[in-house]
Amino acid sequence: MNVVVSDPILASISRTIATAADGIHALAACLEENAALRRSFVDAIELVASKRGRVVVAGVGKSGHIGRKIAATLASTGTSAYFVHPTEASHGDLGMITAEDLLILLSWSGETVELGNVLTYAKRFNVPVISVTSNADSTIARNSTIPVILPKVPEACPHGLAPTTSAILQLAVGDAFAIALLERRGFSAEDFKTFHPGGKLGSQLLLAHELAHSGEAVPLLPIGSPMSEAVIQMSCKGFGVVGVVGGDGELVGVITDGDLRRHMSQNLLLLTVETVMSHMPRVITPGMLASAAMEMMQSQKITVLFLVDDVGRPSGILHVHDLLRAGVA
Repeated sequence: MNVVVSDPILASISRTIATAADGIHALAACLEENAALRRSFVDAIELVASKRGRVVVAGVGKSGHIGRKIAATLASTGTSAYFVHPTEASHGDLGMITAEDLLILLSWSGETVELGNVLTYAKRFNVPVISVTSNADSTIARNSTIPVILPKVPEACPHGLAPTTSAILQLAVGDAFAIALLERRGFSAEDFKTFHPGGKLGSQLLLAHELAHSGEAVPLLPIGSPMSEAVIQMSCKGFGVVGVVGGDGELVGVITDGDLRRHMSQNLLLLTVETVMSHMPRVITPGMLASAAMEMMQSQKITVLFLVDDVGRPSGILHVHDLLRAGVA
């Protein structure tokens, strides 16, 4: 059954998306033109990076929902952070905040009453405060260590009441903080994997050596071996391939099913492996992301890759089926 969407609905959706995009463009333009905003961003990142404690994010209403996401993004990218609800904070959760911590307060108006007790507590115990607001003259901004003043942008709500564009700007600032801190700390894909072991993201962050076969499972033969042994290795190890190693143990070639077909003759089994092998085999390092190995296999139309160390010695073998079973695709 076809559902016909009326033009007014499409117009509303288009207007909301355009308003949100305009808000992000306004923030980007303000960051480029406003030296004070640039300075506040840099100072905020330096302050967070210098603190030994955790980042505590607080906000009410839609700012609270955005605050939860910001805290989660910070925590998943290497900055210890959590969200505390201002109302719960006023009823005992202020005890979770220590002098070594840092507060990020979200309030578009800068006058959120529920944040008053949090701000008072921060002043009393010298907890630094970064505020994200659109009102430089507000109570929260004036009492912050570093106020980040965002441009005032129209909400997508036709009444200008429901936080829409403003929430998007707060979210963008939170993401900007998280990524700037990630890059400042040199937070790597391996570090990222520590905090994301599950699900699709976790599988994308697996390393090649974590899925590869090693030891006796790797089909290898030295130069000079007869092709009869190569065929046995290819069959019994189950990869349809055998690697050929030189005198120093380095991988110098590989024999695949395709190489067998190209050299098929009555005396094939009497030949030595170096007369049949393909030179300059495609290899990867053990520390390569499994997702990158999958991309390499797909782009080069191959199903197996040998893992080699920094001097070219094979340490494992990875089959496309290993990647598919792990959910890397």
